[in-house]
Amino acid sequence: QVDFRVHAQQHYFEYQPGRLTGLNRDQKTITLAPIKNSAGETVVAERHLSYDTLVLAVGSTTNDFGTKGAAEFCQFLDSQEQARRFHRNLLNRYLQEEFADSSERNLRVAIIGAGATGVELAAELRYASQQLEYYGLHHIGPDNISISLIEAGERILPALKERLSSAACRELKKLNIEVLTSKPVTEITGQSLHFADGSELEAEIKVWAAGIKAPTFLSELDGLETNRINQLKVDATLRTTRDDSIYAFGDCAECWLEGNERPVPPRAQAAHQQASTLYKTLIAKLEGKAAHPFVYKDHGSLVSLSDYTAVGSLMGNLSKGSMMVEGKLARLFYVSLYRMHQYALHGFFKTGLIWLNDRLMKAIHSRMKLH
Repeated sequence: QVDFRVHAQQHYFEYQPGRLTGLNRDQKTITLAPIKNSAGETVVAERHLSYDTLVLAVGSTTNDFGTKGAAEFCQFLDSQEQARRFHRNLLNRYLQEEFADSSERNLRVAIIGAGATGVELAAELRYASQQLEYYGLHHIGPDNISISLIEAGERILPALKERLSSAACRELKKLNIEVLTSKPVTEITGQSLHFADGSELEAEIKVWAAGIKAPTFLSELDGLETNRINQLKVDATLRTTRDDSIYAFGDCAECWLEGNERPVPPRAQAAHQQASTLYKTLIAKLEGKAAHPFVYKDHGSLVSLSDYTAVGSLMGNLSKGSMMVEGKLARLFYVSLYRMHQYALHGFFKTGLIWLNDRLMKAIHSRMKLH
């Protein structure tokens, strides 16, 4: 998490809190919604900010594809508040089972979507079930927690090579995580999931981690062109198709590159590369020069299975084609990638301090947040 006020002061930009609610392309202004306190009182009135160049990088949210009951009975992890709510619900369910009068204690968790998010979450939940046993929950152990990972496609981690998908599946099964593939979910109720083949799966906790879509308000921004999942359509320079002064990148943008059969994938490395290209374009624009075209380079994928292991592939200059990595080496690369993101935000010295602080906190605090 980045404190934007502090980051702004340190990196020469101005931070304006507020939710984008409107765009006037003729007047080149954006509208920010009023900011209200917990009592509903207006703290800051609606504002209109002018721009010369506007860059939209609002990310994406989970796409439940209109599945019946998903919005009502599933938990999502799009925001910090949703993550905190999931954390509270999980701990409360553990406490409920721990102090239940029944001798049978079972907690069933279903995760819909076996991409990187679903796979990593499944492994983290298994690790959590083992950790909680050490912190006073003695009546409900890992064997009482069943975790099911559900994928509509033929295999998990479809964005990775089949070998890595198989390796991850093998590791998940070692952790006693049920992997269900070719299981499209058609309906979700309070206690179960229903599949297209007529079968069903009971679960008290259901997490939706399948698919993405851009925020709905993007399709309502003064006529900007969007696709069916609300992504803004941009050209190879990341400029929106209907306004030369507005750019978009990351998950909220659909970018097709010449010769490609599909748009640039909504991944962190793509957004990082697009940000670097757009930075050059904005500098060039100030100097009256041409925009820089975006070129996507796939550097591979890494998926962490909590503290157990990791799998992934590395591409580009590190090897000819791609190099498959698993186990401790993949885990090391995964942690290094996390530090690289911190380095991009804070620089070498501060990232070193963050690393040192993390090491100290690891020695003081528990592995997972218990309250």
